[in-house]
Amino acid sequence: MGKHVIVGAGQVGRHLAELLPTQGHEVTVVTRSGSGPENVATIAADATDRDRLIEITRGADALYNVAAPPYTRWPQDWPPLAAALLATAEATGAVLVTSSNLYLYGRVEGPMTEDLPVAPVGHKGRVRAKMWSDALAAHEAGRARVTEVRAADYFGPGAGDQTPAGTRFVPPLLAGKRVTFLGDPAAPHSWTYLPDAARALAVAGTDGRAWGHPWNVPTNPPLSAQALAERLCALAGTPAPRIARMPRWVMNAIGVVSPLVRELRETRYQFDRPFVVDSSAFESTFGIAPTPTGEALEATVAFYHP
Repeated sequence: MGKHVIVGAGQVGRHLAELLPTQGHEVTVVTRSGSGPENVATIAADATDRDRLIEITRGADALYNVAAPPYTRWPQDWPPLAAALLATAEATGAVLVTSSNLYLYGRVEGPMTEDLPVAPVGHKGRVRAKMWSDALAAHEAGRARVTEVRAADYFGPGAGDQTPAGTRFVPPLLAGKRVTFLGDPAAPHSWTYLPDAARALAVAGTDGRAWGHPWNVPTNPPLSAQALAERLCALAGTPAPRIARMPRWVMNAIGVVSPLVRELRETRYQFDRPFVVDSSAFESTFGIAPTPTGEALEATVAFYHP
């Protein structure tokens, strides 16, 4: 049906690259190493090289930004990458679909909707806010077609070590080990299922109603980390979960020597209080609901605990 270029082959990119061919699209995945699923074309390239990226994307209908620079290097790595992607969209006419998160909303009271003010509390949120404002300005000026799809913390098959419900959380739980959680394990928290993020990106890349606006990925009602862990362990038939809350002073102490933990302090607020996303706008506009929680948890357990 169409040609789609995906920049990145991480936890989101792989799901997207596996989904789009089932919808009849020709897919090319671009990474530095040339890695990607076996069912699609892969190219090794530096996506900050806009001339090379334009060459690869020429003739494409959609360009997906699902890249994942190291968490500790967002201020250095995101600006040139985002600029190259936007320039490529402008030069080729491919709609730019960016996979993003909720950092740019900052601390909020109540569920997060797309029309909330942009009010980031740290540099990672400011990086994301700048990326969207630049893209939206290009769209409004008629230079490019853009959209952004925002997710809560990921879970599901293939969730990595930079999401709190990924490899640092699920496999140890299912092995009966004690895990440490960043904030209050009893606080309500939204979790976005990875295949739902991929579905939302695919819709945003093919449906013109999505362009010029940000969208929250279809996401189920919130579950606390404790409740999430209990349901996962019950499905796996493993012992009840043991979750310890990381005290703030411990986090601060570890952050002295760990750049990653130091970066996590900026978003600690997301785990010490309710953190809830409202995805009703996407669901009502495109008629797509999140995968039922039970089904998503069963697939997660099957992936990590076959």
